[in-house]
Amino acid sequence: MNLLMLSDVYFPRVNGVSTSIRTFARSLARMGHAVTIVAPDYGDDSGQEQHDGHGEFEVLRVPARVIFFDPEDRLMRADAARAMRDALGLREWDVIHIHTPFRAHAMGVQLAREMGVPTVETYHTYFEEYVGHYLPWLPTALGRFVARAASRRLCHGVDHLIVPSAQMVEVLQRYGIDTPHTVLPTGIDLAEFQGGDGARFRERHGIAGDVPTLVTVSRLSLEKNIGFLLRIVQRLVGEFPDLLFLIAGEGPDEARLRRLAGELRIEANVRFFGNLDRRTTLLDAYKAGDAFVFASPTETQGLVLIEAMALGVPIVSTAVMGTATVLRDTHSAVIAQEDVEAFAAQVAQVLRSPELRARLSAAGPNDARRWSSDTLMRQVESLYGSLAQQRAELATT
Repeated sequence: MNLLMLSDVYFPRVNGVSTSIRTFARSLARMGHAVTIVAPDYGDDSGQEQHDGHGEFEVLRVPARVIFFDPEDRLMRADAARAMRDALGLREWDVIHIHTPFRAHAMGVQLAREMGVPTVETYHTYFEEYVGHYLPWLPTALGRFVARAASRRLCHGVDHLIVPSAQMVEVLQRYGIDTPHTVLPTGIDLAEFQGGDGARFRERHGIAGDVPTLVTVSRLSLEKNIGFLLRIVQRLVGEFPDLLFLIAGEGPDEARLRRLAGELRIEANVRFFGNLDRRTTLLDAYKAGDAFVFASPTETQGLVLIEAMALGVPIVSTAVMGTATVLRDTHSAVIAQEDVEAFAAQVAQVLRSPELRARLSAAGPNDARRWSSDTLMRQVESLYGSLAQQRAELATT
């Protein structure tokens, strides 16, 4: 099949949506499908990119501008988006898969209408919970109303939804959205999450092998709830004075988190490492942790939890929305409430017990196998084929 994927965000912008799109594209390309991704041009070298770096799929960039309230992201220019839509209309597509609700959505829906091609959209982001963080000047009730109304309009404009968790389906149903859907998390390429050398990471950064260490991998933004994890560290340093909290990721909340660490008097216990290379140093960072900690309440997927499982890193996490789906029936994670005392007690239990850490670690790779992208993408392939066949049958009647 010829598959077109449209998104308002993609690498070099690092986040879960970018990772999900690349996982989709790589898996489907390995299955023999022709995949094209259309995404914003972030400047530098991204506008010159024609392939993903391995020749597996095509990447087309659309000139874009900086968004004043979210400088990490880009908005495709309207004239450039129209020109790209016209160029795409000269090619043949079996399915158009939309990943974000802005210019990419409008481009995909109009292109599909003109060409008679079925549309799929993944509901990646719990927008109702995010709108207050990105538009703080908007009254909360109004922001939630706008997010729900926009979600209804967008979801009713496509043929089929991919929703990463059953919990997110319940949210969409409360919105009154009745578009046909499939519950399907992206999963990860397990081959990419093997190895890793925690001792090497510790040595490189001057961390002794016996220092108790927590790690998290996340975009640094308010909705990721990393401030809560800093309070966990503050609660634990009395028992574990040498405790280190390693934070891998970048984002707009970094300055506030650094200030908070200072206010909590744990600057010496917290280290920020920015975005690390997913093939090398990120794997080492995961493995450097005695436990991976996570507490975001708004995840639709929680891919970093699956990555930690695959690498055999013990997990302590809340289980809400997508993380509840990922952590259900696992043996590699300790589930904690979003309460400082309760969460800290669970982390302390893991840090105190080498036996517990070993048991959680050993269970991780087996837990991660449920989320193999190759297995999950077979379901996507089947969905695409079914939609294309239905559209072809309608065209002949």
